[in-house]
Amino acid sequence: MPDAQYLADRIALMDVLVKYGTAVDAREMDRYRSCFTDDVLVVGYGPEDIEGADAYLDYVITALENFPATQHMMGNQVAEIDGDTAHTRTDVQATHVLKEDPDAIMTLWATYVDDMVRGTDGQWRIKRHELVRAGSQRTVNQP
Repeated sequence: MPDAQYLADRIALMDVLVKYGTAVDAREMDRYRSCFTDDVLVVGYGPEDIEGADAYLDYVITALENFPATQHMMGNQVAEIDGDTAHTRTDVQATHVLKEDPDAIMTLWATYVDDMVRGTDGQWRIKRHELVRAGSQRTVNQP
């Protein structure tokens, strides 16, 4: 039977991803930034990896200019916890309203593969973040 610390860590790890999604959707970039270590490595968002939280934040802010609204819904998460480190896989469905056509949305199905660390403040943060795409679909609302 899992002990109380394990259960607390599992909840805290999921909370990082919930904060990730709700913060980016609300465009609360300081709160979004707090999900990551300063030296985070981000993989799968383009042809090159992104090194560092500030560089990744700049990338996200620029990308969001194309989407007036987004909604990130986190699903199943599995986690392997070893003391102050954890490896998680979290399913995500992210819906994006398209700037060039507000009647169209793009839905992405993917998995976030993350390595997290617990900081000296006791908070879990993402140290390596990878987007593994499963598929996407563009849908246009018909009047």
